[in-house]
Amino acid sequence: MKGRINLKKEKGWKRFLRLLKETKPPKLLIGIALLLTLGSTAVALMVPLFTKNLINDFTVNSITASTISILVGAILLQALASGFSIYLLNRIGQTIVAGIRQKLWKKLLVLPIDYFDEHPSGETVSRMTNDTTIVKTLISDHTANFIAGIISIIGAVIVLFMLDWRMTAAMFVAFPLAALVLVPLGRRMFSISKETQTETGKFTALLTQVLSEIRLVKSSNSEKIEEENGRKGIHNLFIFGLREAKINSLVGPIMNLVMMVLLVVLLGYGGMRVSSGALSAGSLVAFIMYLFQIIMPIAQIADFFTQFQKASGATERIIEIMDADSELDGTQEVHNMEQVITVKNVHYAYKEDTPILKNINFEIEPGKVTAIVGPSGSGKTTLFSLFERFYTPQSGDILLGNQSIQDFSLLSWRSKIGYVSQESPIIAGTIRDNIVYGLEYEVTDQEIDTVIKMAYADQFITNLENGIYTEVGERGMKLSGGQRQRLAIARAFLRNPKILMLDEATSSLDSKSEKVVQLALEQLMSGRTTIVIAHRLSTIINSDKIIFLEHGEITGSGVHEELYHTHALYKEFTDQQLHSRIEMS
Repeated sequence: MKGRINLKKEKGWKRFLRLLKETKPPKLLIGIALLLTLGSTAVALMVPLFTKNLINDFTVNSITASTISILVGAILLQALASGFSIYLLNRIGQTIVAGIRQKLWKKLLVLPIDYFDEHPSGETVSRMTNDTTIVKTLISDHTANFIAGIISIIGAVIVLFMLDWRMTAAMFVAFPLAALVLVPLGRRMFSISKETQTETGKFTALLTQVLSEIRLVKSSNSEKIEEENGRKGIHNLFIFGLREAKINSLVGPIMNLVMMVLLVVLLGYGGMRVSSGALSAGSLVAFIMYLFQIIMPIAQIADFFTQFQKASGATERIIEIMDADSELDGTQEVHNMEQVITVKNVHYAYKEDTPILKNINFEIEPGKVTAIVGPSGSGKTTLFSLFERFYTPQSGDILLGNQSIQDFSLLSWRSKIGYVSQESPIIAGTIRDNIVYGLEYEVTDQEIDTVIKMAYADQFITNLENGIYTEVGERGMKLSGGQRQRLAIARAFLRNPKILMLDEATSSLDSKSEKVVQLALEQLMSGRTTIVIAHRLSTIINSDKIIFLEHGEITGSGVHEELYHTHALYKEFTDQQLHSRIEMS
């Protein structure tokens, strides 16, 4: 895509820095934290020099109250500065990660529907929770030590060269040897981390799917099957965890071995130089103290890079989402909906080699009912998705008057549409929450009472102890299908849409619920441009226009009588509907 960065060519640290830069970290706090870290490190670097002079010039009279006070004061000042700088760096880390999560959440909400078609929701949730937690751990728990460690090592090395450049040069021989082992291990850690995060995403997707459809699991007696699927996921995570543990078990001991060998060599070599008079005893003690000021940060830096390899994989996945194309959004407001909607040469395919809609052409008159009829899989619901701009046609266009609907802002266009589907979505919360969902203005209880009466929802709501404040459960599981449909209709009434889209809104209801819902729908349809995926014979017959879709193509268009006598499949379709109604009666 245009402007898209190739993540495979972009190095891990560049991706990480780009992600941090996008969150606009607080520069003032970063500056204060770095100054405190510099000050803390400077004080720490002075202590060995003080010790050196104390040993070289040691006498009983040299230990005075002022000397001790200066030493204790310096240590306390160093501890306070270090503690405050660590707090600030952790605060900065938390701020950055909160910014990442906010940007990621905002991005997820504007991604097109086809993104979610291709990415299981559980994996997306894992990006939002697990991956950002990995990044947070790196920034909050390791970055402070990394920065302090780098400063400490640089300062210590400078002083060590001043003390004795020969011993310092001998010390540096060990680091390339350690790097030969640690660098390949770091690369392996990065690979394992990416695989672990992928497996974590799959496991999260499994959990989300099973728990959200727990009724299906139980009614299908699938507990054993899902237990086995979960066991496989847990085992895979266990295996990746062991691989990660193996890397960690090598990094720590290798570092310790290198440091211990280095310490023994330097003590031996330093002892020889002291005995020869080339180095004072105080300088050797100071050298060893500085060595520890290098060893400890090196261990912390090694931990940082281990965690960084994990965060690189997480960062790559986060940036993949942030770099994904958002929904196409126009800039114009919709002012006049009393115009003809024209579907012009529309072609759409989810996959390039499998077209769903082929060269679709028809018009929808304002204020009239247009029914879309056809066998299952003919593209009816896909056509609805194009009207709602969930998808964009590969070719052709949908026009309001003479203007493409793509020119309008999504907020303006979708606010004009009321959609009642076969399985109307319900969120966890109260009945009131569901009716006002998505509205940014205040709605009174009186307004809600009005629309629930118009939707015939008052017939069941008045019998509930808490009325419109009754909790409906996850996905509205405490309500029947007919009750959920009536809430969806009440929601549409409250929005007063100019275009009403009904996607087989009564097909899954029993006859009693269907009659009540149909009454509510007829009231809702009055005076509105209505597009309906029809299966009820009365809706088909009474429609102002009927579009017959077959294998993604329009094979018939007109009123009922016209199609009944000219379209064989439509005649068969309506005869089946009539026969079913006679049998039911």
